[in-house]
Amino acid sequence: MNAAEILPLLRDLYSRLPETVCLEPWELQHILWSLGYCEDLLDEGQIGAAAEVARGDWPEWWRAA
Repeated sequence: MNAAEILPLLRDLYSRLPETVCLEPWELQHILWSLGYCEDLLDEGQIGAAAEVARGDWPEWWRAA
């Protein structure tokens, strides 16, 4: 799974649990796995890259939902 595939997962997570926006990549890795967003632990670096994008455009997609 690459950062582009992780982005929708993070957007969904952020919309359901807005307090997760401030989490570090290793924390997001655990949250995504434990909440069932993925079957295996995802690469922390790719989560970090996707989180940067998701945080950057967060206000736009938050209003659209």
